[in-house]
Amino acid sequence: MDGLVTNIALIAGVGGGGVSPRNVLLTGFAGLVAGAISMGLGEYTSVKSSNEQIAAEVAKERRELERHPEAEARELAAAWAARGLPPDLARQLAEALNRNPEEALRMHVREELGVDPDEQPSPWTAAFSSLLCFSVGALVPLITYLLGFESLWLALGVGGLGLFVAGAVVARFTNRSWWISGGRQLLLGAAATAVTYLVGRLIGVGAAG
Repeated sequence: MDGLVTNIALIAGVGGGGVSPRNVLLTGFAGLVAGAISMGLGEYTSVKSSNEQIAAEVAKERRELERHPEAEARELAAAWAARGLPPDLARQLAEALNRNPEEALRMHVREELGVDPDEQPSPWTAAFSSLLCFSVGALVPLITYLLGFESLWLALGVGGLGLFVAGAVVARFTNRSWWISGGRQLLLGAAATAVTYLVGRLIGVGAAG
């Protein structure tokens, strides 16, 4: 979706400025490459930073369990009791768990951080997935130029169709009406495209003057 909206708006802006179809295509591919790399790097940094933060919290929790195992067991038992487990049973389970330090650590991390320390996402997978998805979306409005057509409006129409289809596909995972979801994405993308087209026209006319 990011690739679609970004490149549709980008080619609308430069096309509105009156540049040649060849330059629109060049700009579109530059936007595809730059945007895909930016998305990939951003996703890598985000996931990597999140994993490092979780690792730091896990290390902190490990130190707490080593220094104050009884207090940590009481804390875990209190959390279970607050969820409806009988206090005596919660205390017995927490004390039994403390005999297995690694399992105790995993349980404390799950309870306090809401994550599984053994199942963190790969920053490389996230980066390449983001890069690939952006590239595919950004390629859609350039298809007509690659096929030899030089009409900006035809390219924007294909891009709009891509936006509608992408929104409709998302509806399958949200249990919403496919045509409402597709139409909403089309309208949002059209608004972004209209703004950049207008900016391109204004700058193009100003430069020509």
